[in-house]
Amino acid sequence: MTRPIFSRRQTLAAALSALALVALGPAALAQQATLSPPEARAAIAAGKLILVDVRTPDEWRETGVPAGARRLDYRNRADDAAFVAAFAALVGGDRSAPVAVICRSGRRSAQARALLLAHGFRSVADVNEGVLGGEAGPGWLRRGLPLTPCPDC
Repeated sequence: MTRPIFSRRQTLAAALSALALVALGPAALAQQATLSPPEARAAIAAGKLILVDVRTPDEWRETGVPAGARRLDYRNRADDAAFVAAFAALVGGDRSAPVAVICRSGRRSAQARALLLAHGFRSVADVNEGVLGGEAGPGWLRRGLPLTPCPDC
């Protein structure tokens, strides 16, 4: 028999933390440098956050995309200016809208966040566990959060 990665108490605590953050609204989200996958998921579900998956098409096909996320490949960008312009278009041009970026393990999303902040985006959080997990935690997939298949990516 396999043991769950998290106890029920840990899962409940994460869910309550996510709901509390979402209840505070976009201003609270804007202050967050990082979000856990449950926090990001709750904010997306409440319509208070735009999540952008900055992995490659191969990675999207391999695992699927976090439910509700938009896609923009960071690794294969033409240059920083093109990535920033594409990101702005993806989020409707509003550089103050609460957005978060997610990648495989948290490294690329941290780089993308820094780039976006340097180019005038004011409310960018990093889902630093990534989809597969990393140093910051187990990630979207191992937490059992919903993914959308992406066979045509």
